[in-house]
Amino acid sequence: MNLTEELLAFVRKQYDVTPDRPWKRYPENQVLRHKDTGKWFGLIMPVRKEVFGLDGDGYVPVLNVKCDPMMAGGLRTNPGIYPAYHMNHADWLSLLLDGTVPMEMVLNLLDSSYELTASKALKQQLRGPRDWLIPANPKYYDIIHAFDENNVIDWKQSSDIQVGDTVYMYVAAPVSAILYKTKALEVRIPSKEDYGLNVRWLMKLQLLHRYDSGDFPMSVLRDYGVLSVRGPRSMPKSLVEDLNR
Repeated sequence: MNLTEELLAFVRKQYDVTPDRPWKRYPENQVLRHKDTGKWFGLIMPVRKEVFGLDGDGYVPVLNVKCDPMMAGGLRTNPGIYPAYHMNHADWLSLLLDGTVPMEMVLNLLDSSYELTASKALKQQLRGPRDWLIPANPKYYDIIHAFDENNVIDWKQSSDIQVGDTVYMYVAAPVSAILYKTKALEVRIPSKEDYGLNVRWLMKLQLLHRYDSGDFPMSVLRDYGVLSVRGPRSMPKSLVEDLNR
């Protein structure tokens, strides 16, 4: 089974979706659509190698997926990931299906694309508890001593974090590593204090686990496709699994 066949087997099992071939002139192009809305969440197609600056003649199989624009730039620094061919470069990516991009990363990005392109009703159904990675800058707040004194702290409300979500905290330089696993107990709490950082809303985070600074430093996070933590972001499934071991 080649990688394209492996990918299609995953699509059938995971999403109960069979690709369609809408262009008679290009029967090898396969569109992955949501069953309820018909919106695309993926496109499998052969693309000339020269388009991506690859050596040799001929074609390479590619999967186009939608991506969070905040993550797209960092992801495109990985080998085999490019601005999407014939699609919006801001929020679509082309992933080579020749082994350059690890299949685990391909499936994670396809799963993200499926959720990003889902209808509102399906997104609510898929939502469930999420895993987030957020930055903590020790120059502005002594997060280490805060958790020494209390296992529940107030923190600036981040993105779409909801009650029950798991929030991993990446402590910036000089630590540069994930140090804490927390759980969101309350969210959207109006801030009554002036923190000097334009903080309007807070959330309560409960400490669940501490990690050693050598367990998940940035040098390790890069292996999971996490190249920077400048704001709240979703977590690769493989990283969450290893953090929970």
